[in-house]
Amino acid sequence: MTGHHHEQPAADTDPARFWDERYGQRDRIWSGRVNPVLAEVAGALPPGTVLDLGSGEGGDAVWLASKGWRVTAVDISSVALDRLTVEAERAGVADRITTVRHDLTQGFPPGRYDLVSAQFFQSPLVLPREKVLPPAAEAVAPGGRLLVVEHGAPPPWAGPDTGHHRFASPEEILAAMNLDPDGWDTERRGAARRTATGPDGRTGELIDHVVLVRRR
Repeated sequence: MTGHHHEQPAADTDPARFWDERYGQRDRIWSGRVNPVLAEVAGALPPGTVLDLGSGEGGDAVWLASKGWRVTAVDISSVALDRLTVEAERAGVADRITTVRHDLTQGFPPGRYDLVSAQFFQSPLVLPREKVLPPAAEAVAPGGRLLVVEHGAPPPWAGPDTGHHRFASPEEILAAMNLDPDGWDTERRGAARRTATGPDGRTGELIDHVVLVRRR
């Protein structure tokens, strides 16, 4: 999450309202560009069906649809999904995207997908990996993949108040998936580096933790 000082929301904050308000503060809170690791992974695959978890304003979903994927975009925020739909229409790919407003801590949308993508799923609200990643893996069709990308370190422009935040290692992310080792191959597990521009216009290197697994 980029941005300056996020107040820690109260434990009983309603997540849908939190995100609707967060999106409502500005016309756009994410860059609108596809996440680079997703572009690299999905770009090398034949397009199929993809479940985009926490799709936000649709940078990934619109890119995937433009490459021929049939996208199911899930987010808790109706504000974000409305924006995603506008972006999809603008890009001429609305017919390839289905939006689903859903709180993933309360269960999962049905279906099996060739690719399940969870990009930067961390949230200031408690979103337990252990609760979300096993059903995300369940949603992968035979021969399909689950791609999880998380922040691996605070961005260089983050303030001193981010020091207490712990970033899960790729091994911890993989462990949280709770996969049957006989049923899955780990295709990628490690860190990826990318250059990004911070809110103050300064560029710096960001570290992402990446786990890509394939169901046999």
